[in-house]
Amino acid sequence: MKDQPQTNISHRIAIVGRLGVYPMIRLSLPGRRLLAYLALRRQPVARGLASAQLWPDVPEETGRANLRRALWHVPRGWIETIGDELVLQAESDLELAHQIAARALAGDSLALDEIALLSNDILPGWHEEWVLAEQDAFHMLRVQALESACRTMAASGQFGLAIQAGAAAVDAEPLRESAAEALIDAHLVQRNRYQAVQCFRLLAQRLDDELGVEPDPLLAARVLGAGLANRRAR
Repeated sequence: MKDQPQTNISHRIAIVGRLGVYPMIRLSLPGRRLLAYLALRRQPVARGLASAQLWPDVPEETGRANLRRALWHVPRGWIETIGDELVLQAESDLELAHQIAARALAGDSLALDEIALLSNDILPGWHEEWVLAEQDAFHMLRVQALESACRTMAASGQFGLAIQAGAAAVDAEPLRESAAEALIDAHLVQRNRYQAVQCFRLLAQRLDDELGVEPDPLLAARVLGAGLANRRAR
């Protein structure tokens, strides 16, 4: 049975929001890409797969040579080779973000720093093929988690945190009606009718500009019930 690697918790890597390594080390561009790639994968990766995905437009032997050079540029202790697999020896904030998102989707409340972590995408500005699918998947996960956390915390009276989570969800997906609805409901349950109608008006404007449609009639009726939404026409 193959021994399982033990993660070195003195090393940390961040890829949610931006790439960062702690403690700070000097890295070449290939070394940065390799660490980001392994943190994104969240599991050991075969050398052949890593080289093929990191350097897809070169011959296989060239890709493997590039991988060897990238490994050489990463300081010792960050990546371990076990057989033919590369194992990241560091904690990743992406793993933490997934754990936080899972808790939110299960109905748990979130702390402010957890909301802040879920308010960022993976490696924004990176457009390589090996990043794109994971970016899209995590983006949707975090929006769903923030929306769920908004509803959970509004229901339990944690209004400040609920509004922070709801605002982050809307900021990530401005046309997502369910996220706007969660934020509007959080404002209404706190009796902040002005903020609720402002959110509704902004959603209505965005939907009209982008899609030529109106918000869900049920949401409109709820805001109208607060006696404010119809003042837009006055």
